[in-house]
Amino acid sequence: MSEDVDAYGIPVIPEAVSVSQVKRRAIEEAALAEFLAGGYSAVSVDTIASRAGVSKPTVYKHFGNKERLFLAVIGSVLNGAYEELEPHGTALTRAVDLRSALIEVQLEWTLIQLDERIVRLRRLVIGEVDRFPQLGRLWFRRSYAAMNAPLVEAFAELARRGLLVVPDVELAVKQLVGTTISIPQLAKTFDPGYSPSRDEVEALVVAGVDVFLARYGVGGG
Repeated sequence: MSEDVDAYGIPVIPEAVSVSQVKRRAIEEAALAEFLAGGYSAVSVDTIASRAGVSKPTVYKHFGNKERLFLAVIGSVLNGAYEELEPHGTALTRAVDLRSALIEVQLEWTLIQLDERIVRLRRLVIGEVDRFPQLGRLWFRRSYAAMNAPLVEAFAELARRGLLVVPDVELAVKQLVGTTISIPQLAKTFDPGYSPSRDEVEALVVAGVDVFLARYGVGGG
């Protein structure tokens, strides 16, 4: 079993072939379901093998051990969590109404962060970050690349065109995220019973965007 890892410390598992692909997929799906439900420590390889309908040696053949299985499966999910989403920077730089575009973009991202699958993954990574810090680093890098980085580029372009007054683009992005996405995201992460309506989420986002534009919009701050 190869011990190769990627730049984040996530195991690189060689691709399986033919029948092995079906077994690999079954193991990954079973492991994800079990880890999300019970965390790392409470889940055994026996439980995963039983759920996947394979033998315990088959799990070890594909992944080596429980730690590598956990890292490979959760790392793969984190890598793909945002890959199908359209970049939102262009929507902002081409917007006729910047306020409306900001509200739309931030509302979309907030609702994504409140999706139950994303929330469960976040809770799992938080719970295991001391044991597996590479997962925390991977989550941060992937979410930053998908959410913050396009905003940094868009705000820099809008500032060059005189549509925003932003002395520190990175700081401005953090403030926008902090006053929109972070409020319901934190509440949902630590309170499973928190279930705001779309209207409630939108009201939070609108308030955050208005604070942002009061500071950085032309004629603001």
